[in-house]
Amino acid sequence: MISIAKGSYKIGTDAKEGFEFDQEGPQISVELPAFYIDATTVTNQEFQEFVQDTNYVTDAEKFGSSFVFHYFLDEETKQISKKINQLSWWFEVAGANWKHPAGPNSSIREKMDHPVVQVSRNDAIAFSNWAGKRLPTEAEWEVAAKGGTDRERYPWGEDFLQNGTYHCNIWQGDFPLENEGLDGYMDTAPVQTYEPNLYGCYQMIGNVWEWCLNPARISLNEFNRYSADHFWKNFQGKDDQMYAIRGGSFLCHQSYCKRYRIAARNGNSGMSASNNLGFRCAKNV
Repeated sequence: MISIAKGSYKIGTDAKEGFEFDQEGPQISVELPAFYIDATTVTNQEFQEFVQDTNYVTDAEKFGSSFVFHYFLDEETKQISKKINQLSWWFEVAGANWKHPAGPNSSIREKMDHPVVQVSRNDAIAFSNWAGKRLPTEAEWEVAAKGGTDRERYPWGEDFLQNGTYHCNIWQGDFPLENEGLDGYMDTAPVQTYEPNLYGCYQMIGNVWEWCLNPARISLNEFNRYSADHFWKNFQGKDDQMYAIRGGSFLCHQSYCKRYRIAARNGNSGMSASNNLGFRCAKNV
């Protein structure tokens, strides 16, 4: 885990790049106690060890289905799966879960060093409890993502491309129809694929969305009012509530979702799971 020192940090942005209802700004200063955060998202290997030790059954396994982006499905699977209203490129696929991220015909056998996906917030909390950790708040996540800099867009700088080099895994091409894979990946990438930020945190932009501890889209000032322990103790088991997710994923594209920025915010129902949603853990010092 990466150690982040106690201190005053700026979070949020005054730029108007995102969606107004995400409440990305105005930028404020927050006072944070020292904390630890995982250098990478939790991998399939780590989650498998947790399941083998506890016999844990994920929400997607209990439900018998989960959400998969159309790009990974054959026509036969699409015909027997439910298309999601207003998000026609997503399908609810029977048998999709962390072991089979895109349905029964998919496998993680060659992806043990990739981020675990198809995990709900409940699943992330269960793993965190087992590991003696917790989820990070959005404030902690954002401070860690900045890597000790004052950047608001990307850990590597303000420009997405530097000399034609990709630093993260997002969608390139005609979204949602064609992914050119210019960054080297059409799906998730191993958790240490790209260079870490200056703190040593890997891939906090792109690859997979990451569950956070607090409810979605609360005012940034709430992070000066409430501690991580408050959110940890008071927001477990409330499945239908919207919770924060951060970082964007390999399915993000500038034409639809510009949330693959450090300051960008988003949310999802606590019981939701999909093939582009994972998590990393944090811990009190």
